[in-house]
Amino acid sequence: MLVDRLDWIDGWPVVRAGAGPSTGITRAPVTGWDVGSTFNDGSLARWRAQGSGTGGWATATEEDPGTFVTHTGSDTDPAFLVSSANAPARLRAEADLRVAAATGAAGLVLAYQDAGDHVAAWLDRDRGALVTDVRVDGISTGEQVTALPAGFPWSAWHNVSAELRGGRLTVEVSADRLHDAVATQQRTVPPAARRAGRVGVAARGSGAAADNVGAAKLYTPVTRRVAEPRTGPLLPAYSDEFDGGTLSDAWSWVRGPAAGAAPGGGALSWPTQSAELHLGTNTASVLTRPAPRGDFTVETRLRLASGPANQQAGLVLYGGDDRYVKLVHAVLPLSHTGTKVSHVTEFAKEGARPTTTPPTPVAYGPMFGGPAAGTTWLRLSYHADRAGGEHEVRAASSTDGMHWTWTGVWTLPHEQPLGIGLVSLNTAGATARFDYLRTYGAP
Repeated sequence: MLVDRLDWIDGWPVVRAGAGPSTGITRAPVTGWDVGSTFNDGSLARWRAQGSGTGGWATATEEDPGTFVTHTGSDTDPAFLVSSANAPARLRAEADLRVAAATGAAGLVLAYQDAGDHVAAWLDRDRGALVTDVRVDGISTGEQVTALPAGFPWSAWHNVSAELRGGRLTVEVSADRLHDAVATQQRTVPPAARRAGRVGVAARGSGAAADNVGAAKLYTPVTRRVAEPRTGPLLPAYSDEFDGGTLSDAWSWVRGPAAGAAPGGGALSWPTQSAELHLGTNTASVLTRPAPRGDFTVETRLRLASGPANQQAGLVLYGGDDRYVKLVHAVLPLSHTGTKVSHVTEFAKEGARPTTTPPTPVAYGPMFGGPAAGTTWLRLSYHADRAGGEHEVRAASSTDGMHWTWTGVWTLPHEQPLGIGLVSLNTAGATARFDYLRTYGAP
C-alpha cells in the first residue's frame, strides 16, 4: 500500500511529477489544519467573538453534523468568530456554512485583523449569491457577486473554500468538498490584504451556522514533470539497420531461427508465432544480442500489420525465460464486442516475487503505456543500480518518433546480465516489421 503525491500537469494526473511510485520515506500528505476546529469538543475557548453581537455566538448539536456554532441576532453589521492564532498569508481556508433563516448571511473569513481589515466570502441569502468582500483600513475595495443556482438549498450545509495564492483569491461553494462546485469566483486581492491573519466565520441577521472551520498553508503545485530519460550517442556496435539480406553475427536465437523471420528491404520481417513467453510456457523464439556495459537506451520502429486478436511484438531485455522485461505492441480482444480488438503498448516483467507467502519463484506483471498505432516507436531505457543491486528499466512509446509517453519502472535483481532482444509472438496471423534496432549510450 502506497500513498504518493498526485500532481496535475497539463490537465492530467501524474504520480510524483512523473517519477512514479516511491520506494522510500516521503512527506506525508496534509490531513489537518494549521488553525481551526470541528467544535466537537463543545468549546469556543480558542475563538474570539468580534464585531457586532459578540454575545450571540453559541454551540449547538445535531445528529448529522455533531457540534457546530450558531449566531443569533438581527444586526445588519456582521458578527465575527475568529481564531486566537494567525493562519498563514498563503493559505487554503474552509468552513461548512448554512443559513436556516429566510434572510441573512453566513461567511468564511480569512486574513482577519479586525472588523475593518479582512477578507470574507459570504453565502448571502438576501441576494441569492456568493459575495466576496475585501476590506482594508475600514474601506471595502469592492464586493464581487456570483449568483448561486436557482433552488439553492440554504438550510443545507455547504462547504465554502478559499485559496489565497499571491494576489489571486479563488472561492468555491460545493456540497461535498470534491471540487464539483456549484459556484466559483476568482478575484484580485490588493497587496495590503495579502497577509497572515486570523481565520473564522461571520454572520449577518439570524440563522447563520458554521462547522469545520480551519486553514492550512497553501501547497505549492508541481507544474513540470521530472526530466525524462535522454539518449546519448548512437552505439553502432549494438545497433542494426537490417539493411543486409542476412542477420549479423551479433544476433543469436533462443529457440530459433523463427520461421519466416528475415531481414530485407531495410527491415526485419517476422510473422507472429503461435507461441508463448509466459510463466511456465516458454515456447516462443527470442532474437537476442549482447547489451553494452552501463546505462543505455534501445529503440525500434515497429510496424505491426493488423490481424486477429492476441498478437504482440516488440523489444525485450532478456536475462532468461523467467527473468526479463518486455515492451510490445499488443493486440487485445474485446470480449464484449465480438471480433473487435484494442491496440495497446504493454510493458511487462517476469521474475521472482519474494515478498509473497510463500515466495513466488516466477510471476508476471504488466503495466500499460501510451497508445499504439500502425507504426509505433518503442524504447527501453536501462539503468544499472549498483548500490541497490538491481536492473532498472523504464519504457516509452511514440506514434511519431518525436513525442514520447513514458511509463513506470520495472526492476530485476542483478543476478544475470540482460541482453537486447526482439519478440514476435503469442498468436499467429500478423507480421511484425522492425525497421531498425538502435542502441544509445548514456547522455
